[in-house]
Amino acid sequence: MDLFLTLAFLFFIGSVFGWVLELFFRRFISSANPERKWINPGFCTGPYVPLYGMGLCILFLIASLENTTWIRDPLWEKIALFAFMAVCMTAIEYIAGILSMKIAKVKLWDYSDRWGNIQGIVCPLFSLAWAVLGAVYYFLIHPRVLGALNWLNRNLAFSFFIGMFYGVFIIDLCASLQLMTRLKKFAEENDVIIKYENLKAHIRSVQDAAAQDHHFFRPFHSEKPVSEHLRDRLDKIRAGAKENRDLVFFSVRRHGK
Repeated sequence: MDLFLTLAFLFFIGSVFGWVLELFFRRFISSANPERKWINPGFCTGPYVPLYGMGLCILFLIASLENTTWIRDPLWEKIALFAFMAVCMTAIEYIAGILSMKIAKVKLWDYSDRWGNIQGIVCPLFSLAWAVLGAVYYFLIHPRVLGALNWLNRNLAFSFFIGMFYGVFIIDLCASLQLMTRLKKFAEENDVIIKYENLKAHIRSVQDAAAQDHHFFRPFHSEKPVSEHLRDRLDKIRAGAKENRDLVFFSVRRHGK
């Protein structure tokens, strides 16, 4: 099957299953959600996280390199393979995180409270988690991915649904980028970086306090524009309020220094 169609299929599968993984992680495990609420994860509105889609494509390509290395010992070959997967996934995570900070002035996730973190974007704990996920992928998922690709090769009509996914995904991505543009404008005007997930949490807390309906797939939808939420929080911080000081922002110097 054509490599482009293969990667398009894997991106689709990885994005959707990554969203499900993040959904349950945030609901039952994440310390950032002590109230154990259902939180729509990720940058987009719909049920997909592009970072995982890209990650699945990378894991597939790396797993395909098996038996092509100079390492002859099967055990060390597997260890090297999983370590390489962790390095690649960490690199993808870092590149995505640093680009969102430098270009959009938005921090999509924050590992600042984790030991050994680099700019709050990557940390050893989650690099280890990537290695474990790489091993899980290799032993449990990769054989089934190969089977799914064989099935897709025999049922190319299913590519129509993959095309539908990308149509919806592109529309969603454009809408999310419009929101990101507004956040960037506010961040540049006020010399801050906006913590994306904390902004979601802040808007939800305001809605809960006012007994307003919360939109799971539209976490930034509220009676007040997002810019007013940002302004209210920034005014409180500048007024010296200590409670929840880092809920939405953390200060940075201009020009990224």
